[in-house]
Amino acid sequence: MDSSSREEFLEDVNEPPDPDVVETNPTGRYVRYEEVLGKGACKTVYKGFDDTNGIEVAWCQVNIDAAVNDFTRDVESKLYAEHIIKMYTSWVDNEKKTLNIITELFNSGSVRQYRIKHKKVDMKAVKGWARQILRGLAYLHSQEPLIIHRDVKCEVKIGDFGLATVMEQASSKSVLGTLEFMAPEIYTEDYNELVDIYSFGMCMLEMMTNECPYSECENTPQILKKL
Repeated sequence: MDSSSREEFLEDVNEPPDPDVVETNPTGRYVRYEEVLGKGACKTVYKGFDDTNGIEVAWCQVNIDAAVNDFTRDVESKLYAEHIIKMYTSWVDNEKKTLNIITELFNSGSVRQYRIKHKKVDMKAVKGWARQILRGLAYLHSQEPLIIHRDVKCEVKIGDFGLATVMEQASSKSVLGTLEFMAPEIYTEDYNELVDIYSFGMCMLEMMTNECPYSECENTPQILKKL
């Protein structure tokens, strides 16, 4: 190694830490930034970076007390399909009581963000989005035992599994999800995978009208009354 190469190597080794990095995974491969990409009912998604492959990733942080169940811990790592967001790794931080999940990052944003930006969208594009959502749901519902997503919104790829549940019985009993997209039977705490189809229908309404369901309501009680 010549002197110039040795100096460059030493500069890389002694490079100061990135001040924007607020957290690193146990292996040191992934770092998390403060920038928030989105929030679900039980988790926050931050922008992250894969130092090994040199690509941006999504760092999902789930509150264990609020959302983690057997599916989140054991099944999510095994799920992969064309229309399911790919997960790279996950781990539990017992000190902070969080489940951390590293997934692929989509810079194009959600369908909702796209529709806000582009008011006129060809029907062919809407049909394409609908098919992708349905294919993702079909994959989840075909698992043994089947998996209910329970928080389907206007996303082309099916993600945010913090609210998903494995159906070991004919119906499920818990009230979770995004209010505007939740099927009424969820409030009875006795439902099955058809609640995802209801949520898909609400997605179609938003895609066609470019308005979030129940946007005319001013508060949560008004939405609940209509539901």
